[in-house]
Amino acid sequence: MSAISGLPKRLVEQNLISQEQAAQIVETSRKEKLSFVSAAVKSGFIKARPVAVLASEEFGLPLLDLAAFDFELAPQELVSQHLIEKHRVLPLFSRGTRLYIAQSDPSAMLAIDEIKFNTGMNIEPVLVEEDKLSAAVDKFLSANDNSFGDFDGELDDVDLEDPEAEAKKREAEQDNAGDDAPIVKFVNKMLLDAIKQGSSDLHFEPYEKRYRVRYRTDGVLHEVASPPVNLAGKIAARLKVMSQMDISERRIPQDGRIKMKISKNKAIDFRVNTLPTLFGEKIVLRILDPSSAQLGIDMLGYEPEQKALYMEALGKPQGMILVTGPTGSGKTVSLYTGLNILNVEGTNISTAEDPVEINLEGINQVNVNARVGLDFASALRSFLRQDPDVVMVGEIRDLETASIAIKAAQTGHMVMSTLHTNSAPETLTRLANMGVPNFSIATSVSLIIAQRLARRLCSNCKVPAEIPEPALLEAGFSKEQLAEAEIFKPVGCDSCKEGFKGRVGIYEVVKITDAISRIIMQGGNAIEIADAARKEGFNDLRTSALMKVAQGITSLEEANRVTTD
Repeated sequence: MSAISGLPKRLVEQNLISQEQAAQIVETSRKEKLSFVSAAVKSGFIKARPVAVLASEEFGLPLLDLAAFDFELAPQELVSQHLIEKHRVLPLFSRGTRLYIAQSDPSAMLAIDEIKFNTGMNIEPVLVEEDKLSAAVDKFLSANDNSFGDFDGELDDVDLEDPEAEAKKREAEQDNAGDDAPIVKFVNKMLLDAIKQGSSDLHFEPYEKRYRVRYRTDGVLHEVASPPVNLAGKIAARLKVMSQMDISERRIPQDGRIKMKISKNKAIDFRVNTLPTLFGEKIVLRILDPSSAQLGIDMLGYEPEQKALYMEALGKPQGMILVTGPTGSGKTVSLYTGLNILNVEGTNISTAEDPVEINLEGINQVNVNARVGLDFASALRSFLRQDPDVVMVGEIRDLETASIAIKAAQTGHMVMSTLHTNSAPETLTRLANMGVPNFSIATSVSLIIAQRLARRLCSNCKVPAEIPEPALLEAGFSKEQLAEAEIFKPVGCDSCKEGFKGRVGIYEVVKITDAISRIIMQGGNAIEIADAARKEGFNDLRTSALMKVAQGITSLEEANRVTTD
């Protein structure tokens, strides 16, 4: 016990975490420059509530439930946004020369001292739960960030980082300065609201008698606005100007990109596509947040044994890692999480994507462009002439790309790519159907990850679900699972949407073992490979989804939505 002290030691003594976990959290907090409490909650080893209760007892500080606090009563100007963001604290209220500050880690004395120095007031810390504090700080900063603008005030535009796009936009607006001001405000509001809500896509859809705007949030589309249908053309023109498209071309699809600065230190990219429909152009924007690649593998939802398999494959000097799943299942984030782990000074990494979604420093990223002859296969050939260690191909679509990728994996390179199949076993048969020899598949592919994204239950409002045991057994649970399962259902509250908040990955991680290799070389089908994978102890998507239900992370209905028996 000598290696740890203070709050970590008390958590171990109360059997809330193990000594090994405490040491790991301390090391993480040091490396990532987080408070111990933030690192503890982020690790997933312990919930925020028991940490707050124990810290309150240990340090003799009052404990407050932020969910019951009215932030309209909080002093807005006493503590600068810089200090709030730096120390992840919030001012609660003041009494004379005393200022009460919400914090989750009572050992963070530097925050108290710096706020005291800057405000000239006596600081009284109040303990709160880390997860609630983090959400409240983000909400406070967002509400007070002038860069988002007041859409009923004077801000008529957002800051586009591309000077050429800015020039084109200004030129186009000169002709319609008076008429288009409401359109500018409306489009800006739609983009920024989508970012605030954590949406992944925006859909601008014209129909014969109505026009609607929908956000995809946590994987589900919701209608958020229905402007007059006669504005469809102006909304489309505005979006096309922002994304540097040809506003006079309405007959063919176009692709573009918007880079928007939402604060001094953060920019968000939008990938934009237009599609001519019967009643105008449907425009879809995909929100590309670079911070999603920095989540870390622990935040993605892998079970411990699945994470170990992925890390083992990443540690090999050669071989192929394939990630499979439908559009929007999180394949890009899984790949980039792996690339982030491999992205060190001594490793040469090159990627070919259509298009590049997440920019990462230290990785050589190429946008494929079939119109000029730069497809995945030609980019991959060029990579192999540039002394690569790791190669990532956005998608294997044809035999030529597959053949080059497999040869690279067999000749000392780590290759990562995606395929559009429903499960890990089907990925292997898909390669064979493309024309790749069975021997090449068996000797080059080292790991396959099939994945889906399920909505995560809101921790504030979820309640236990009363489901009869026969129904749970029929759904696929074992009696052993039910003995320890905590099954919840969504309710809905102010801090979530329909009882869900955020998403969690559901994975089928299959290592190509000797037994599976033999089946591949014998020309076995997906069913035979799946049976072998189960015998080797690799969970399929359905089993992984039910594990998330049993852990109280998602609901049975949500597991049924994203997986099948």
